[in-house]
Amino acid sequence: MLIDNHNRTINYLRLAVTDRCNLRCNYCMPSEGINFAPNNALFTIEELSKLSSILVSQGIDKIRITGGEPFVRKDLMVLLRHLSNLEGLKDISITTNATVIGPYINELKELGIKNINVSLDAINRDTFERITRRKEYETVHANILKLITEGFNVRINFIALEGQNTQDILPILELTKDFDVCVRFLEEMPFNGGTKSFSKLKWDYKHILEHIKEGFPDYFKLESEKTSTSINYKIPGYKGTFGVIPSFSRTFCGSCNRLRISATGDVITCLYAKASSNLRDIMRGENSEEGIKAEILKAVGSRAKTGFEAQEKYKNVFSNSMTSIGG
Repeated sequence: MLIDNHNRTINYLRLAVTDRCNLRCNYCMPSEGINFAPNNALFTIEELSKLSSILVSQGIDKIRITGGEPFVRKDLMVLLRHLSNLEGLKDISITTNATVIGPYINELKELGIKNINVSLDAINRDTFERITRRKEYETVHANILKLITEGFNVRINFIALEGQNTQDILPILELTKDFDVCVRFLEEMPFNGGTKSFSKLKWDYKHILEHIKEGFPDYFKLESEKTSTSINYKIPGYKGTFGVIPSFSRTFCGSCNRLRISATGDVITCLYAKASSNLRDIMRGENSEEGIKAEILKAVGSRAKTGFEAQEKYKNVFSNSMTSIGG
């Protein structure tokens, strides 16, 4: 079991399999993209499989696969097949933009991988294309509907972007009327390749809830797991639910159970912290399992108590692009 220096149990790994993405969302990276890591700097699928096994042996029982966009890796299913047979791993989930997941939906279902988070920041086509800088609207919506109808536990992550998509907040909630889906509204964070910074936020989680109350005054709060980053609600008569994630306000730090590992091996203990170590060269050296276990224990034993403490300690952390640190 992994216990951090603030007595928090760490059992959840967000594992990035690539820093590449086929969209160019304007809050995530500049329009020209970023300097993606060369292929030999990324973990191979075999290394990711070995790394996952090591972390599970240390007490990780939930792994979320992230990117970039995970499905731009053509060999991703090899890793997912390994994870589905990994004893001690209770939950496998994936965060995707749903552009290229379509051909894999049937096998995901066969493997028992049912928890899919879809990044979708607009229900309106023009808004979607303006934010993503790509024309994938029809594909994304078709794949979301297929995931829902095939019985996947679908959560839609919608980042509230001032001046861009807040007019879509109420319309996107209509998805929860007829479908058992959860729409989660995230606060914006200033990770987008260094092109933006801010110290306060208009569309924080409280303002998002106030806006939703204007359209749905009778929504009520649901009980959430202690380690949940989402505060969850339901509209009476609607099949699905919605939530807010205070990603910038950081109200959930006290129960944080997460660890991030980037596609190039960086160990990140908080989104607002710099990488504490790198596992890639250790993985490719001798006695790699022992070395990786030691580095993980070291990282977990020196975590910041809150995101605010991490931000104060690690200057210029917002110069990173979200796609390079696992979304």
